[in-house]
Amino acid sequence: MPIVTRERDPIHVALDVHKDSITAGVLPPRAAAPVLQRIGPDDDAVRRLLRKLGGPSRIKVCYEAGPTGFELARSLRTSGVHCEVIAPSLIPRASGDKVKTDRRDAAELAMLFRAGLLTAVHILPPQIEAVRDLARARADVKDDLQRAQRRLLSFCLRHGHVYRDGSHWTGKHEQWLAAQRFEEQAAQRTFEHYRALVAVRQGELAAVCADLRGWLQVPEVGGPAHRLAAYHAVGYLGALSIVAEVGGSGTGSVPRGGSWRSPGWCPPERSSGGREHRMGITKTGNKVLRTQLIESAWHYRSRPVAGATLAERRSHVGPATVARAVSAHRRLSSRYRRLSVRGMNPNVVTTAVACELAGFVRAEMTAGD
Repeated sequence: MPIVTRERDPIHVALDVHKDSITAGVLPPRAAAPVLQRIGPDDDAVRRLLRKLGGPSRIKVCYEAGPTGFELARSLRTSGVHCEVIAPSLIPRASGDKVKTDRRDAAELAMLFRAGLLTAVHILPPQIEAVRDLARARADVKDDLQRAQRRLLSFCLRHGHVYRDGSHWTGKHEQWLAAQRFEEQAAQRTFEHYRALVAVRQGELAAVCADLRGWLQVPEVGGPAHRLAAYHAVGYLGALSIVAEVGGSGTGSVPRGGSWRSPGWCPPERSSGGREHRMGITKTGNKVLRTQLIESAWHYRSRPVAGATLAERRSHVGPATVARAVSAHRRLSSRYRRLSVRGMNPNVVTTAVACELAGFVRAEMTAGD
């Protein structure tokens, strides 16, 4: 059936994108339901479909964010097509709808897209996205290292070798591990393999951190990262991770939505009538950003004293940034102590401080030096 529209009426196209296929829902103006068709997974198939619908100025395209990334959106935008990538977790869904297929998803997405009920995510520039991938690789390697360390400690515990002379993974603890011996040869070999795995993961983490630190010299990410590193307990690597996640590349360029909308620490609520019931944080936002800010917030338990490392980081930024960082350090440390004195759960206190730290971080990324 030919699609007849007025010249100025936009045509909304929703794509359900998968690795091997794309289901397209084409919704002409004033149409009650979209026209569905299955096309190939490459950009050429999408372009052929759009050429049949008219010029780029008349077409609005959307698809859900997923494992296929932003390459399709960048390609369409280069051609002058309006394309948005939709946040899947913010798509309105009926609680009683239990049927999910590619065709239904494309049809519903097209209808919601035309109604303006969808929330688009921020499409990162290719360079920022590449730094984000490197920062996430660091987080993955760090998780692998911690998993290998837990396996080694669990193995020692099963065989009665328990370290009781301080914290783990210090120089003294490493000397203690090197001195451990097991009577059974198989157990000794297992212990050596676990130690070797930990050493490999430590080397991998050091290599990834060195590669990531090199991006401090790139102005698009290094500039805002240096300013964030002036804040207590953020550091260079943490600052690079934050900048890469939110997609900022300079003063005033940080998007308002996306990762800043809610990193997932807002408590869900189930209240009705006279009953109020609040639960823990949702953890539905950006995991990397939330983890980095909460880890930094833990360090505000101490008094606001700047050590040599923090002073060195602050020497690379201007006085206005240092003043804002000092003000944030004092306020957040004071807030941490006040909430702790009230007897609140330490995890709740840390989350509250992290939420306020996020405000300081965002303000810094949008401020001049």
